[in-house]
Amino acid sequence: MILVTGATGHVGSELVRLLAAAGEPVRAMTRRPGQARLPAGVEAVYGDAGDPASLDVAFAGAQGAFLMSAQAIGTAPEPTHDLASAAAAARAGVRRVVKLSTLDGGTGDDPIARWQRTAEAAVTDPARGFAWTLLRPGRFMSNALQWTDQLRAGDEVAIPFADRAAASVDPADLAQIAALALTTGEHAGAVHEVSGPQSLTPVEELAILGEVLGRDLRARPVSGEAARAGMARYGFPPDVVDAIMRRARDGDRGSEVLPTVEKLLGRPARTFTEWAVAHREAFRGGGHPAHPNPGAGPAVG
Repeated sequence: MILVTGATGHVGSELVRLLAAAGEPVRAMTRRPGQARLPAGVEAVYGDAGDPASLDVAFAGAQGAFLMSAQAIGTAPEPTHDLASAAAAARAGVRRVVKLSTLDGGTGDDPIARWQRTAEAAVTDPARGFAWTLLRPGRFMSNALQWTDQLRAGDEVAIPFADRAAASVDPADLAQIAALALTTGEHAGAVHEVSGPQSLTPVEELAILGEVLGRDLRARPVSGEAARAGMARYGFPPDVVDAIMRRARDGDRGSEVLPTVEKLLGRPARTFTEWAVAHREAFRGGGHPAHPNPGAGPAVG
């Protein structure tokens, strides 16, 4: 049986669907199992990494696990949710583990790197005995879902880091790679940096979304001060905000198009246009905001 944490999130929900369609026994961990809409045959279980006592029940009997955390960097002295999930997986005797990390993982010495280094080490520590795989994506295409409230109000969207290009990745591509790693055993010890097939700015993504929706959408850039305030409201402490701003201002990491998806899946990575077409009803009917991927820096807004 494979346990999927974050099972109602953008990557987790796609992974649950893929595994269930392949006939794999799947347990979907969520904080609200009674509200989860899951494929037939999938077991929903309560689990919250902020409530470590819940995890032993959730992980019991699992042979494989997909681990992710939405805990905001810097809101605790260390990534307590990642540490708790990895410890629970080890206690349960889980063998295969796929960890959703961020581009560059723990490379560097800013607060983001130190946090991710600790989070990844919880999985890669040889004492755990996991056959582990790390997925390191940059910006998610689904971060565009943060625009839904503004698009319900009009055609203008305030966008932090509006001109910062990134090769955004479709969460569905990440889910398919995770499914391979969890079911084939061919990716043990692998670190996969993953991107989409195009380097686009958020302004360019908004223009594509406008074409898909048949609307003339306009971007309104957000000042650095306003971006800082938004990240503070999300819960990031000042040193993490500083690190994100530096990453956005001083480099272009995350803009490179990587061959990982095509190499692993035997097909091109999905484009932003394809993602927008698949999710256009979320913009018309009111989607849910995406969890930002803070390790990618400019993805946070």
